[in-house]
Formats: sequence, C-alpha cells, structure tokens
Amino acid sequence: MRYVKVWIHLVWSTKNRQPFLRDEIRPGIFQHMRDNAKKKDIFLDFINGYREHVHGLVSLGTEQTISNIVKLMKGESSHWINQNNLIDLKFEWQHEYFAVSVCESLIDKTRDYIRNQEAHHSRKGFDEEFELMLKKYGFQRFEDA
Repeated sequence: MRYVKVWIHLVWSTKNRQPFLRDEIRPGIFQHMRDNAKKKDIFLDFINGYREHVHGLVSLGTEQTISNIVKLMKGESSHWINQNNLIDLKFEWQHEYFAVSVCESLIDKTRDYIRNQEAHHSRKGFDEEFELMLKKYGFQRFEDA
C-alpha cells in the first residue's frame, strides 16, 4: 500500500486574461470541472475563481503529475465550454499556470482563500495577485525561447 498526500494549489487564467468566466456561468463551469476531475481520478478538493482565472486545490495521486492534471482539467473544460456555447467567442485557457505545494497545516487557510475569490478581487486584480504570488514563492519569469 502507498500512502501519499501531496497538496497542490493551482492557478490558471483564461487566454489573454479575458473576463469570460461571468458570474452566471462560473458555477456551472466549476461544477463540470469537479465532475470531470472525479471521472479522471483527480482529487480536486476545492475549486473557485473569478472572471479570468481559476484556483484549484488538488491532492496528487501516486501516478499523477502536476502537468498532466492541469492539461486534463484545462483541455476538457475548454472543449466543454465551447461545445456548450457558454461564450460568444472561441474559449481558451492561457498556457501558463501556477502550482505550489501546500503544507497540510495550511489546507483550511488555502480553501478559505480559494472560497473567497470574489471578495478578494473586489480589492485586488488578478494581475496584481499573480505577481504577488510569484514574488511570495520566489518564482522568476523567463521569456520562452
């Protein structure tokens, strides 16, 4: 038996950070992402976001990688959004994403942070939040070659 618990806080945005995730469609998209994650054996503990981005808290399985989980969640959800004509244009997610490990003792705090995205973004835009997260966790930006 393998006993593994690796928590990851994921964040990704819509292509060009367009505010496509309107209030009236966001809950349905997140519910679909929960359902799809379950079908793909992705343990998605919590998901929420705002108009142009998504936060997810996942626990990695023994055979899973962060890259594959993000690919499965983003790819299938963009297909579903387009198939169901939830926006007027072709929907895409931005290629970049943010992933950071979360200590077991901070899981509840991370869930609260994800849960309160609407209130959080009434004070701070996503671009500012993303830059602060990169700085907080010591990420450096490198231009693609």
